[in-house]
Amino acid sequence: MKTSLALAFYAISLTFVFAQDIPQDSVNALQEVVLIEQGIEKRAVGITPSSSIGIKEIEKFGPLDIASSINQVSGVYLLSGALNTNRITIRGVGARTPYGTDKLRLYFNNIPVTNGTGFSTIEAYDLENVGAVEIIKGPKGSTFGTNLGGAIILNTKAPEVGQTFLTNSLTVGSYEMFKNNLAFRHSEKNFNLSLSYNHLKTEGYRQNNQFERDGILLTSSVVLGGKSKLDFMLNYIDYTAGIPSSINQTDFEENPTNADANWLAAQGFEANKYTLTGITHTYEFNPGLRNRTSLFYTYLDHYEPRPFNILDEFTNGFGLRSVFDGKLLSGHFTLGTEIYNDEYHWGTFENLFRDNEGVGSVQGDRLSNNTEFRRQLNLFGTFELPLDKNLTAQVGLNLNKTKYDFRDLFNSGDANTSANRDFDAILSPSLELQYKLDQGFLYANVSKGFSNPGLEETLTPEGVINPDIAQEKGISYELGGQFGLFNDALQLTANLYTMQIKDLLVAQRVGEDQYIGKNAGKTRHQGLELDARYAISVTNTFLLTPYLSYTLSDHSFIDFVDGDNDYSGNPLTGVPKHRLSSGLDMVHDSGVSLNISHQYVDDIPLTDANTLSSESYNVFSLSSKYAVPMGKNFKLGLNAGVNNVFDTNYAGSVLINAVGFGGNLPRYYYPANGRNYYGKIGVTYLF
Repeated sequence: MKTSLALAFYAISLTFVFAQDIPQDSVNALQEVVLIEQGIEKRAVGITPSSSIGIKEIEKFGPLDIASSINQVSGVYLLSGALNTNRITIRGVGARTPYGTDKLRLYFNNIPVTNGTGFSTIEAYDLENVGAVEIIKGPKGSTFGTNLGGAIILNTKAPEVGQTFLTNSLTVGSYEMFKNNLAFRHSEKNFNLSLSYNHLKTEGYRQNNQFERDGILLTSSVVLGGKSKLDFMLNYIDYTAGIPSSINQTDFEENPTNADANWLAAQGFEANKYTLTGITHTYEFNPGLRNRTSLFYTYLDHYEPRPFNILDEFTNGFGLRSVFDGKLLSGHFTLGTEIYNDEYHWGTFENLFRDNEGVGSVQGDRLSNNTEFRRQLNLFGTFELPLDKNLTAQVGLNLNKTKYDFRDLFNSGDANTSANRDFDAILSPSLELQYKLDQGFLYANVSKGFSNPGLEETLTPEGVINPDIAQEKGISYELGGQFGLFNDALQLTANLYTMQIKDLLVAQRVGEDQYIGKNAGKTRHQGLELDARYAISVTNTFLLTPYLSYTLSDHSFIDFVDGDNDYSGNPLTGVPKHRLSSGLDMVHDSGVSLNISHQYVDDIPLTDANTLSSESYNVFSLSSKYAVPMGKNFKLGLNAGVNNVFDTNYAGSVLINAVGFGGNLPRYYYPANGRNYYGKIGVTYLF
């Protein structure tokens, strides 16, 4: 309790210090060096602010630590068990998902890439190709789905008009890490082209933790006449990753580099080939009306030998997203649709690794063969209207319709479990108000959201569709403000929110690889989020920028009865109550910059009964950059960094309500990397 109060006081005190009356001459040199979120335009939710991180924030931790990059944003927590095992939670939503990210929508260059059951894989994208990450917290983004968690929008680096260059960056580091990214970019007034190839290989911190990935990204844009533009994108990723899996508390404390014994004996791994391609046409009918339509296709081929079986699957996905936006009366409107269909083919096989000691996984007889057809439709619209010179209102509406068609191709007769599930349409309205101030604005938001269960969550233990499983639903209330003080040297965002979720979906483990879902009650998600950044011009050539992001998550079960156990009133499992990300950027106009960053994560309840929690931890990182002038056509950049400076043993991810099988201890912990180093050299040739 003392630690929690001290952290809250620390965050509030820093904010108070930042807001003191600073002499104006201390920031006179800041007119062209405001380092706030890279000047990213954010229109995802209209008048309510979203959050974003830019290139500089992404580069602070090197290519192996995407979690620290994302976790700089208050209210957002990425738990990373490995490069291929990530779970993103926003305001506690998704914290109960055993593996992976669900209950939010993920977009890549305006194209939805969340699959038909709501799962998103951020590891399918190389963040070195990403220029900005925009995050909508909560269900207020009507045009990007009203999922309870919100939405994440990845945007590739914007081309600079009139430049043609070839660039190569080489990064090496701990755990035999090697990464190379080669890119060619050409841009002119009506045409641009960007092509990049990246290769990453590392042995990893733990046993059976190797990772190797190759990726290609092609983007191009061409202006067709004065009113039309065509954009094309192709993203291809091929990676193979060992799976060390979670470990029990004893191994976590004494041997964190160990893999789970069964996964190690099976030499468990996953191999993925992922393709996303899309074409977007933008047409401006007149200065007050524009349409943007995207057609896209996704393909995933996934093979995963596991100790209990071998999973072999592939998914074909295709869809359309079309949005009209323009002026209406004295306001602004958007109106659109998003259609996504995918076909998921999966089967399991015996794993005979125990009969072939030392060989690793060996595929045996088929155990199952299934096909799922998933259909999802979103219709949405918003209307933004100024009520006077300072007050603006926006109303939004989203209609979602989801259907699953599950076909058992393995069993026949009474044993066949084929079934359909057609969910009721969900209508999600939102209302937002913004009041402009001289140095910022205040806002209020009320929005309804939902989360669909995955098809597996709708199954009974016998594998039959359970028609009683319902969608999670909730209403979010949010108050906040965003301010730019002292000529925008101080950027401050703060908000309070509360959201009640009913029909809470609980994944109950009934076997080593079997989870079933049930609607078990209600949760209350409420909290405080604070982001502050202050640019201090020490001299005309030297800039200091302290920053912090603080998250208070007061989440709890309102009504949660699981069998004979009543967990009502307990803190929500899987969510730390306090999180703090802080740091200091130091920039000199000679091209040298240094960053010191710190992250604090409070203890995390690991069981619904709150009988066990992970330990809180502090992690510190250092990074530096130097841009070296090399004449007219060459640019040279040097980066180096140390993550986890003090070699803290902490859990990068946790598994809640873990169950031990065969007399083994339950495995709650995914150890994060120990102290690790990296160095990067980048060379650019301008034509």
